[in-house]
Amino acid sequence: MTSKPKKLQTSGEPNRGRTVKIKSKRFIGNPIRKAKPGERDSLPTPSNSHPNRHLSHPSPVLKNTEDKDNESDLIYGRHPVLSALENQRELNRIWVTTRLRYDPRFHNLLLQAKDNGSVIDEVEPKRLDQITGGANHQGIAAQIAPYSYLELPDLIAKAKSVANDPVIVVAEGITDPHNLGAIIRTAEAIGAQGLVIPQRRAVGITSTVVKVAAGALENFAVARVVNLSRALEELKEAGFWIYGTAATGSEPIHTVRFTGPVVLVIGSEGEGLNMLTQRACDVLVSIPLQGKTPSLNASVAAGMALYEVYRQRSLNTLYLNKLQKPL
Repeated sequence: MTSKPKKLQTSGEPNRGRTVKIKSKRFIGNPIRKAKPGERDSLPTPSNSHPNRHLSHPSPVLKNTEDKDNESDLIYGRHPVLSALENQRELNRIWVTTRLRYDPRFHNLLLQAKDNGSVIDEVEPKRLDQITGGANHQGIAAQIAPYSYLELPDLIAKAKSVANDPVIVVAEGITDPHNLGAIIRTAEAIGAQGLVIPQRRAVGITSTVVKVAAGALENFAVARVVNLSRALEELKEAGFWIYGTAATGSEPIHTVRFTGPVVLVIGSEGEGLNMLTQRACDVLVSIPLQGKTPSLNASVAAGMALYEVYRQRSLNTLYLNKLQKPL
């Protein structure tokens, strides 16, 4: 007895689509087939693929940018580079146009930087456009070594050595380099002695921060700490009073008397100070707002709070040279 041969069924056949006829043309509709493990990588790509067909491509590998601050950075613009040269900041390389190289403000400083080991490249403005990505370089740019942060005890000692009642700013969670640069510029201009920033979830000292600070970093110390709450406790032990800015602060800032060594804590724009940081503060202060805007930019709030601190101190200072001498 002869048995009929059985039809072998391929693994892909159950998923074949239904045969459809349109104007005497026969084709398989909606073919669906699952690729075996490893088959997708071995299948060749058809040369006549439809241009609108979406093909699967490997996901791009994202570069880790967490260590960006540890790399050499770039500063540009006459004022930032001039400040770095005047303060003998370590510069790996300097690109400068011929016209600016022999400018009286830069010539001797560039010669001194060369003696200290900096490489001086005289370039065309187009080359500077390429180096800075088309930024407003003003004819000069420099590659700086990674910023040297102070340890918190060293920052405290330095602040106390230059002022009887020093002021230190603590910036929590500032991720915008423009905001951090503006805070540094304002703090140094008004007279604060230093800045403390957290190591994580916050921007460090980058080229953008240096540019926005407009040379203030050459005369302003910055400490970077791992644990901000522990740093605030260390500042308390050193005799500082901790004032935190918060939208829901219990006291308007103009009603608070800022005496003795002061730490002013500025929160991130949008989120403000977290609860752990608020508990570490001695006093929470707020800036009264009369308009409909609910909050201020972090750098603006820092400037207003710092001005209030030094306004009060200037009123309490007795200027003996302005007193009338007795006849």
